[in-house]
Amino acid sequence: MANMSLKKNEMPHQAPDVRNKNFNEVALGYTEEQAVDEAKRCLSCKNMPCVGGCPVKIRIPEFIKKVAEGDFEEAYRIISESSALPAVCGRVCPQETQCEQKCVRGIKGEPVAIGRLERFVADRHNANKKAPTERPASNGHKVAVVGSGPSGLTCAGDLARLGYEVTVFEALHLAGGVLVYGIPEFRLPKSIVAEEIEGLKALGVKIETNTVIGKTLSVDELQGEMGFDAVFIGSGAGLPKFMNIPGENLKGVYSANEFLTRINLMKAYKKDSATPVQNAKRVAVVGGGNVAMDAARCAKRFGAEVYVVYRRGMEELPARREEVEHAIEEGIIFKTLTNPVSIGGDENKNVTSMTCVEMTLGEPDASGRRRPVVKEGSEFTLEVDSVIMALGTSPNPLIKSTTEGLDTQSWGGIIADENGKTTRDGVFAGGDAVTGAATVILAMGAGKTAAKAIDEYIRSKN
Repeated sequence: MANMSLKKNEMPHQAPDVRNKNFNEVALGYTEEQAVDEAKRCLSCKNMPCVGGCPVKIRIPEFIKKVAEGDFEEAYRIISESSALPAVCGRVCPQETQCEQKCVRGIKGEPVAIGRLERFVADRHNANKKAPTERPASNGHKVAVVGSGPSGLTCAGDLARLGYEVTVFEALHLAGGVLVYGIPEFRLPKSIVAEEIEGLKALGVKIETNTVIGKTLSVDELQGEMGFDAVFIGSGAGLPKFMNIPGENLKGVYSANEFLTRINLMKAYKKDSATPVQNAKRVAVVGGGNVAMDAARCAKRFGAEVYVVYRRGMEELPARREEVEHAIEEGIIFKTLTNPVSIGGDENKNVTSMTCVEMTLGEPDASGRRRPVVKEGSEFTLEVDSVIMALGTSPNPLIKSTTEGLDTQSWGGIIADENGKTTRDGVFAGGDAVTGAATVILAMGAGKTAAKAIDEYIRSKN
C-alpha cells in the first residue's frame, strides 16, 4: 500500500549536545522498516522528473520500487550501474537542489528522501556483500587518471567496467581526494570512502599514491613512455583563497583546506596525532558555504566558541540548509551581514582579534545575489584567537605549468568541452579542475561523461 504521508521519515541523529563533542557520524541512517515505508511514498512517475535532476542519471524510481519491495540488493545493482560511490552520494550530495527538488511529492509536501534511501541501500549492501566482484576482461588499452577524488574515481570505475586498465595517480598518501581530506568524519566516515575505493580496486583499478603529476611524473611521460592511450585530469581545486587583509599571516590563521586536512586526513582530533591544530578558545570562520560549515563544526568539537562570519544574510548562505541547521543546533553563532577588514595580533604574532564591519545588501551583482555594501561607521572588534578562511578554492597551476598544449581559463580552470575533451590530444578533464570548487555529484557527473568520451576516443583510434 502506498504511503501518502506529506512528510519524510525522519532520519535518526545523535543529539546536538552529544555530537558537538565527538567526531562520530551525526546521521545514523534508516532502519529497514523506515526505508521501506519511505520508499512507498514514491509515485513511480512515468516521466521520472527526479532522474533529470541527478547529474549521474541514477534510475531513481526503479531503485526505490525495489526498496519498497524489500529487494535491497537489486536496488543497489540499479544504483551502481550509474554511480560509483553510492554510499558517499547518499551522505553528501545536495539532493534538495537536485533530484529531490524535482520530486512530484514535493509540490504539496516533502519530497521522497531519495538521498537517505540511496545511503540505506549502499550501506546495507556493504554490510552484507558476500560474492567477490567480477573483474571485466581487459580490452588491452590503458588510461591514466590524475586525482582520486569524486571525478577521478567515477571515471576510473566506468572505464574499468569497460575493460580498460586504469591507473589512478594520487598526490597524497591516501586515495579519496576531497572525500578524505575535506569532508569531516561526522558527515562522511572515512571507512565508507575506503569501502567504495576497495570496490573499484576489485574491478582492477590500480591506485598509485604519493605521486604528484607535474613533479613526480609529467603528462608527457604518461602519454609517452608509459603508454597510456588517454589521460583524465580530475585533480580538483585545492588552492585556497584569502582576503588579502592585514594580519592574515599571523599564527592561528588557517585556510579551511589546511584546517580540515589536518583533522580529516591526519586525525588531528586524536590525542596521539602527530599533526595537531591550535587549541583555540574563540574561532571565527569566514565564509558561508559547506566548507565553512564543516570547519566551524570541527572547531566546535575542539571545545571552542565558534562564529561563522558571512557578508550576506542567513537567506543567502550558499551552504546546504541541513548543514546550517545542524551547525545552529550544535551551538555555532552566525555573524551575518558582517565582513572582516583586518586581523589583530600580539607581540608574538598570535591572533587576538578580528576587526569587522557591518554590511547591508544593495542591488544584485553579476551572480544575481544582492551585493553587500559596507555600513558607514559600523566597525567593531571580535575577540578571537584563531581565524579560518573558507572563501573557496581554485585549481593548482602545477599541471598547467608543466603540460604543453593544455589551455586554461584566466583563473586556472582547465578548458574542456562538454565531453571533457581538452585542447591537448588524448587528454580529458572534469570536476573542480575544470569548473572550480563545486559539489561531489557534479564532479562525478563530469567523470562519467569523460569516461564515455575517452572510450569513444580510443575506439576511434583503433
